[in-house]
Amino acid sequence: MFKLMQLEWRKLKRTNFIGEVSTYFLIMAAIPVFFIKVVHPVFGESYDMAVEFINLSTQMAYIIFAALLINQVIIEEYKNKTITLAFSYPINRQKLFMVKILFIAAMMFAVELISFIISGVATYAIDAAFDIINGSPSAEQIYMYFMNAIFYSATTILVGLIPMFYFGIIRRATVTTVIAGIFIMQVLNFTYILQWNDELVLSVLCLLGAVSIFLSVKMIDWVGEV
Repeated sequence: MFKLMQLEWRKLKRTNFIGEVSTYFLIMAAIPVFFIKVVHPVFGESYDMAVEFINLSTQMAYIIFAALLINQVIIEEYKNKTITLAFSYPINRQKLFMVKILFIAAMMFAVELISFIISGVATYAIDAAFDIINGSPSAEQIYMYFMNAIFYSATTILVGLIPMFYFGIIRRATVTTVIAGIFIMQVLNFTYILQWNDELVLSVLCLLGAVSIFLSVKMIDWVGEV
């Protein structure tokens, strides 16, 4: 299984991938401070508010990142016909697709978790220099920040993979997959703005993601190669 995931990494356009990830890191390091200072100063009233904004913005950003990974790992293989070669391996097709999903999940989790760390450290460092957030973070707040970083990095995997089955495998639509990711991202945004039950909305989205993953693996023999 691990060797197959290494193969997925070698097949990935690594230069583009590293460039995209680096861009995400830079943006996510700057966005919290910019929004707290310029756009929504209310998030600077306390570290709890600042952390709430970092959690929301990071999760939303990496839903789009998931769509980009679906495009590179799955849709491009269909369009380039390299999926036919993969299906010629003496390995069960469902196992092959499970490897692809695990690869996407591992990349999402690792990159988002690192992004949380970068955003948190950058926000704290800039606040220490320019005092943009009221108060100072307690040890308990720092601990909870890292616990939430792990939780949101895990749940974003499920939410981000919602478009995979229909738009990625059935339709194989690159642009539509990204648009679907943007739509899901806005659902989270409006959930916060309209003060809906965010736990309920996130649970529903995670369930939809789990269904998409299940169908992607279960139906792969039926979908075919072209």
